Amino acid sequence: MFNKLVKIYKKILHFVNVKKINKIGNNSSLVCRIDKRHKNAKICVGNDCLINGRLVAEIENSLIDIKDNVFIGGNTIIDCKQEIIIEDNVLVSYECVIFDHDSHSIISSERKNDLNDFKNNSLKWGKVKSKKILIKKNAWICARSMILKGVTIGEGSIVAAGSVVTEDVPDYSLVAGNPAKFIKEVV
Repeated sequence: MFNKLVKIYKKILHFVNVKKINKIGNNSSLVCRIDKRHKNAKICVGNDCLINGRLVAEIENSLIDIKDNVFIGGNTIIDCKQEIIIEDNVLVSYECVIFDHDSHSIISSERKNDLNDFKNNSLKWGKVKSKKILIKKNAWICARSMILKGVTIGEGSIVAAGSVVTEDVPDYSLVAGNPAKFIKEVV
């Protein structure tokens, strides 16, 4: 009985989420939370994807573009001000954080009203630095990793569990640590 309720819940959640995004491919499932904070922000999901966790598009020009055969694990947060592209066959494990922005100004006097502005949906995003993120095909982002703004994760690369990626990762590389450092080549 419980399993049937879970299936029904997932179908309802998927149905609600499909209405929030711009494009969904065939055989994809959106068992996630979607926060599209501006009606013109874009979220696109390709074919054969399973999206758990949370997708957040912060402003009018935000673009989250998830290609085909992508898995996004539960409690993962993908938060986009500018652009986050996840190419084909990428695995993003559980409880990862992918942010293409700093969330707030690095100048303390500019942050003092952020809580009130956020509550009123009037955060001044122009003061928040951002840079695009690209996760290339066949990459694997392991559990509880963080991908920060401006990073490209190379094709076929692996980000080890708990890593914080602050710089580009070359194709077919294993990186680990905080900050993530090159460990070895992978195939």
